[in-house]
Amino acid sequence: MLVEADRRWLDDNAEALDADNALAHEVVPRLAHAGLFGLGVPKALGGQGGDVRDAVEAIAAVAGHSLAAAFTFWGQRAFIEYLLQSPNAALRERWLAALLDGSQAGATGLSNAMKYLGGIEALQITATPDNNGWRLDGAVPWCTNLRPQGFVAAVAVQRAEGGVPLVAVLTAGQEGVRRSADLDLIALRGSNTASLRIEGARLETADLIHEEANRFLPAVRPDFLGLQCGLSIGLARAALDTATERGGAGRSVLEAPIAAQRAALAATVDALYEGLADGRFKTQPEALFRARLSLAEVVQNAAQLELQASGGRGYHRDQPLTLARRWREAAFIPIVTPSVTQLQGELAKRAAARTT
Repeated sequence: MLVEADRRWLDDNAEALDADNALAHEVVPRLAHAGLFGLGVPKALGGQGGDVRDAVEAIAAVAGHSLAAAFTFWGQRAFIEYLLQSPNAALRERWLAALLDGSQAGATGLSNAMKYLGGIEALQITATPDNNGWRLDGAVPWCTNLRPQGFVAAVAVQRAEGGVPLVAVLTAGQEGVRRSADLDLIALRGSNTASLRIEGARLETADLIHEEANRFLPAVRPDFLGLQCGLSIGLARAALDTATERGGAGRSVLEAPIAAQRAALAATVDALYEGLADGRFKTQPEALFRARLSLAEVVQNAAQLELQASGGRGYHRDQPLTLARRWREAAFIPIVTPSVTQLQGELAKRAAARTT
């Protein structure tokens, strides 16, 4: 996992990674050098073996130091997972090694697709048949790990003539693909988060991750969300650890609620890992949604406990700014796609369908 030098670098630069993009180009190569992208990747394909739970734990470990770095990690590892689950072996051979060694950045542009899967919004890229391939037009409003030095991004596209949507790869420098400037976020600004504008980009069959998005997306969703849960797990653990350290005299009243949140976190992580291991989330996504919601709740509670344990010194700018950054990070957890509101709506919709 993380060695001391990596932990120190993340701690020393966490504020900078949150505030601006000056160090954004260092994150993927550093995490790759630590061997983190190969966790959960078969050894036969160049990884370290294990399963997706190892990758979730690695993302959580990074998130405990910097959510911006962990968010970048999630984008990279999610794209790697798409290649692992793609039937397109040639595409995997083309990109996987460079993604594992950090020379290429992978971006998961499937947030819109996950909303589409839940019936929340339509796909925002259209594929029009064109000379044994397709012409792509549309946009990806939000996409993380679009490293200006080079990236590959996964997108879902609707066929203009109707039929099953496609899941495809776009690349930096590809004609018709334009990256925006980094989005003007209040935090996580070192995560190379931008939008893509697609105008007349060419899509060949060789660049397809899957020809049937309606089959691929439900199959990959457990790992997409499971890896994303690593952000919440790491952030909650760090906040609770800090709350424990700073509790001290006069704040012993916090010991019980801190212990309660630790227990809730541990129980949810155990349930998450059991579901990822036995594959139940593919047919029982409601359980996965509830785990994500539970983790989001623990994050908010943990951040509040850290504030209470820190007291007034947490509000001083002449003190370490960890608390202020962690609150900004915690504010991101409920809105990352699929958001808390979207998941609650999906659960309500499914409950209503069962009663009719």
